[in-house]
Amino acid sequence: MDPDFLNAFTQPSTLDRFLTEDIIAKGEKRKLIKPTSSNNPKLEELKLFLTEWINRTLKEEHIVVKSLEEDLYDGLVLHHLLENLGSLKLDVEKIALTEKKQRKKLSVILDVLAKCLQLEESQLKWSVESILAKDLLSTLHLLVAIAKHFEPTLALPPNVQVETITIETTSRGLKTSKAVEYITENKENIEAQSKDDAFDELFSCAPDKLDATKKALLQFVDQHVGKLGLKVKNIKSQFSDGVILLLLIGQLEGYFLNLRNFFLTPASTMEMLHNVNLALELLAEGGLLNFSVNSEGLMRTIQSHSERLRPEERAKHSTQI
Repeated sequence: MDPDFLNAFTQPSTLDRFLTEDIIAKGEKRKLIKPTSSNNPKLEELKLFLTEWINRTLKEEHIVVKSLEEDLYDGLVLHHLLENLGSLKLDVEKIALTEKKQRKKLSVILDVLAKCLQLEESQLKWSVESILAKDLLSTLHLLVAIAKHFEPTLALPPNVQVETITIETTSRGLKTSKAVEYITENKENIEAQSKDDAFDELFSCAPDKLDATKKALLQFVDQHVGKLGLKVKNIKSQFSDGVILLLLIGQLEGYFLNLRNFFLTPASTMEMLHNVNLALELLAEGGLLNFSVNSEGLMRTIQSHSERLRPEERAKHSTQI
């Protein structure tokens, strides 16, 4: 037997469970965190951070999570979390007591989440079975993905990595392989996030020039999205759902955005937030955004301004795109 396999299961309880249960079917692969990484301080920091984040988010629902593996596997906490963060209504019962109902509930939740994150099945680092099996690595990847999508400015502990072992059953027995897997990214240039840019200086030092700047920006936006047959009259009210921003980025960068990747006519806060997050991701990937932006806060600010418009003005702006 591969010595790496034995080294990975130095804890008796883990080894006993593997030997007594059929947890890996023939031809199936299973990736686990090696026990040597279980006491990694950065891993413990991430687990504590995510636990506290969930408890803060669900405080009004009186939900308290103590263990990520034990408290998330049945889908109840994930259900509340997605409803709270993305105003997402899931067509499934909140409480599932049997394993069959828990599997069905998780399937609905993860399918909706995959669509929201615009991820193909091959890109997912979790599954219904792994979450149901209380797999820590899958649970961490899932929570990090949710946090990054719905709260992209959340200061997740950076550079969290673990040693993993992948086990596969073959006709010749168990086959194992080792690897180092990153759960969170290595954040660099954090100090740059606090630096003021030209617009910060404009707001604080030259408010008299602000109207002229807004007018110039409006003309710039209108010039480019006008090629698509759109007319922009008010940046604040027409940028709140992220559609104009995405189309503008596509025009400036010279590429076509697949309509399946965003919501052209968003009908909910979750869909608007998805558009704004996608726009920020494109800007960051293009090297045009080197500081954090709270997409949800940005969207709320724009929406609150739009709501303060007179009804006739709001109707006018909404019909211009």
